[in-house]
Amino acid sequence: MPESPVSGPAGVAFFDFDGTLIHGDSLPMFVGEVIGRRRAALALADAIRSALHRHVRGRGPGCDFPGSVKAIYLKRTLRGLPLADASAAAERMVPRVRWHQPMLDVLKEHRRQGRRVVIATGALDLYMPALLRGLEVDDLLATGMEVVDGRLTGRLSTANCVRLDKADRVTGWIAGHGPVAATWGYGNHPSDLPMLALMHKGEVVRIRRRSNRR
Repeated sequence: MPESPVSGPAGVAFFDFDGTLIHGDSLPMFVGEVIGRRRAALALADAIRSALHRHVRGRGPGCDFPGSVKAIYLKRTLRGLPLADASAAAERMVPRVRWHQPMLDVLKEHRRQGRRVVIATGALDLYMPALLRGLEVDDLLATGMEVVDGRLTGRLSTANCVRLDKADRVTGWIAGHGPVAATWGYGNHPSDLPMLALMHKGEVVRIRRRSNRR
């Protein structure tokens, strides 16, 4: 963490979500609220095995291995889910999220300085609005899920908003909302490096795991 992370002219601050603003990954938490935590953990392990086998044969459904795991995981756990049930699961997530307070303070300081705040995340647009409620966020760039007749198909409706795709989304946002005096970016390593490379000031965030030792 820099000593003065928000010094400089007004502009826009871009924040990753999972592993930056919160501890851990929000997607397994969401799926756990939908189908139960144990089933969600088993489904994730199975998706990893399936993606590995498919990539060995050159048939992974994603552009890379993590993308394939995510695509398989979402299809197997969320296909057919009514949108109303997804919204209810998102509300149940709200008290479970463990915020990373130092970065939350940085976000709030950017707001006090009059800068716009944009969340750019691979997390799903199904639950992010509920988790961000109460924060002064100007915009959300997230991974969209396809909905047909009020139910999820299990397929994405946008590109997976991670790595290069996230950088492209951020580039498009800046182009559409400019001119921008200055940009700040906060994300984790290595998935957010393409986005951070676009910023006037990019910071890699590392959340230390809590130790059980006394």
